Amino acid sequence: MQKGNTQIALILASLIISNIVVLVVSQGQLRVGFYSKTCPNAESIIRKVVQKAVDDNPRNAAILLRLHFHDCFVQGCDGSILIRNDEDGELKAQGNLGVVGFDIIDSAKARLENLCPGIVSCADIVSLAARDAVS
Repeated sequence: MQKGNTQIALILASLIISNIVVLVVSQGQLRVGFYSKTCPNAESIIRKVVQKAVDDNPRNAAILLRLHFHDCFVQGCDGSILIRNDEDGELKAQGNLGVVGFDIIDSAKARLENLCPGIVSCADIVSLAARDAVS
């Protein structure tokens, strides 16, 4: 019985530590209003680009959600799926073949760069675009 209690205690301790690590790592991540001081119109610009894309083709909502999934859910949201010049890059990976929607992200990035150069990351644009596509 002692051994069983020890194993349960270890499992519970592992779960608690895992939850603490997740909470610590998630601090400081993208949130609504994140760019309110550095690029106040960032979210509205992305929203307008996405809305036009979805109005033009309703499938673009799913396309942007898929793009977000392929960028974020393997090694984190880093925008690496957008890198096109690397033969061994994420874009060329077998599971990512057929991922599209880059033109929508490029359009949002171009507008943001004109307004506030070097401020809004591509990874954040992908995340915000996916959010706006399904809202």
